[in-house]
Amino acid sequence: MGKTVFHSPPRSKKDWKKLIIHLLLILSICLIGFPLYYGFVVSTQSMEESIQKPQKLMPSNHLIENYTKVWKRIQMGQLLLNSLIVALGVSLGKIAISILSAFAIVYFNFRGKQLAFWAIFITLMLPVPVRIISTYQVVSYLGWINTYAGLTIPLIASATATFLFRQFYLTIPDELVDAAKIDGSGPLRFLWSILLPNSGANMAALFVVMFIYGWNQYLWPLMITSSDKMKVVVVGIASTVPTGTQLPEWNLVMAAAMMALLPPVLVVVLMQRWFVHGLIESEK
Repeated sequence: MGKTVFHSPPRSKKDWKKLIIHLLLILSICLIGFPLYYGFVVSTQSMEESIQKPQKLMPSNHLIENYTKVWKRIQMGQLLLNSLIVALGVSLGKIAISILSAFAIVYFNFRGKQLAFWAIFITLMLPVPVRIISTYQVVSYLGWINTYAGLTIPLIASATATFLFRQFYLTIPDELVDAAKIDGSGPLRFLWSILLPNSGANMAALFVVMFIYGWNQYLWPLMITSSDKMKVVVVGIASTVPTGTQLPEWNLVMAAAMMALLPPVLVVVLMQRWFVHGLIESEK
């Protein structure tokens, strides 16, 4: 009897396409993940190890020492608390204001309705750095220097969030609005009982984006705070890098950066499912 020879089927064009996509994804993960890994490695090294050439790419045994030292040196706990308050205030404030403004634009008929919407949308062309001097003058006049109100309130208006909620509300069937009117629901009852429960995924997606936006703020907190007790973590990390001839302690800088990275990463990981679902819902 002759031997039976099994030939593997030739790869189809679809298989090659999947292979290329997976290779590109792996390459992207490596490009994004390597700087984070390198920062963690440096945060575990001594100062001598962090500046030696060639650089070691394996963690050392100074992790607890470096993290403890930088925690005490720059009052890391207070910095993280301030950044958390600012990030939560900015994200929740943006969502609340955007929901109300989008609700008014979609469900109320008034003169200048479209003009109001485009006036909000045009503010995308005026980010905080462009209007920072005038905003600082207003905040200073109100006495909000070195306060949480001064750190958060100028940042909570969001044309992007208003636009996303408007687009979502436009997908709500008119029959649902008519049914609510027949049941005697007023505008606020309709908003609270129908729109908000259906906007959960959108609010979660926006919360993740706006939380990271508030957490990463640097220029505005740098201008509006002069007290060490009111500094945010990004400003605190920048202060660990000396501006003179002193050699930077990169191991401590990276240790502070790793600690500052944990809260936003935790938010993204915990809300990843809602975040993706909210983005899909926004595109419908």
